[in-house]
Amino acid sequence: MIAAVAVCPHPPLLVPEVAGGAAWELENLRSACTEAIGQLLAAGPRLVCVVGAGTAERWYAAGASGSLRSYGVPLDVSLGSTAEEMPTLPLSLTVGAWLLRRAGWAGDRCALAIPGTASHRDLSRLSERLGQLAPVVGLLVMGDGSARRTERAPGYVDPRAASFDATVAVALAEADTAALAALDPALGAELLAAGTAPWRLLGHAAAGGAWDAALLSDSAPYGVGYVVATWARRR
Repeated sequence: MIAAVAVCPHPPLLVPEVAGGAAWELENLRSACTEAIGQLLAAGPRLVCVVGAGTAERWYAAGASGSLRSYGVPLDVSLGSTAEEMPTLPLSLTVGAWLLRRAGWAGDRCALAIPGTASHRDLSRLSERLGQLAPVVGLLVMGDGSARRTERAPGYVDPRAASFDATVAVALAEADTAALAALDPALGAELLAAGTAPWRLLGHAAAGGAWDAALLSDSAPYGVGYVVATWARRR
């Protein structure tokens, strides 16, 4: 059963070693992520699964690792306490693994990469498996909003970007699983919103539950939407 959820973005600059002298620019976002994961772990999960975007559907065990070397720092991040495989985690799961390590999580964990082309059938199948991973499951859902919010954004500006991100923020604030599941993957791809598939999966996986939700952060400091939220299942 999924008992708690933390939703975080995955810009590489979230990692201070990558940000260097600009680390202070995302300190508030970093603090919000710390709070969200703290609440996730306080729910007492038996296992934490990190969910994020990838080029193909793939499950990863605790021995998997990712690398931030392409961002100019000699930093590899293991999903577990030790790396047993060559770095293969996509960026979303690499940053998620870094956040878990930073929070001191020593329990069981796994990760799941989801492609943007995942169908509703795929997401229903995956959500069922997520709920069966352990008696008490915590989800760390990694995802960036549109990278087309402003003229300085990586994808330049798109007038639809702010509305798309606002829809996501409201859905996360209200634990609106139907709204998340109904996100348009084609529009998400056009807006360069890497979180679309993970958020859609959350909508499927958490459907039918009663949740206490809180939106901890909603910003776009580099023209990219970043949201942080927590969901806790009501008892």
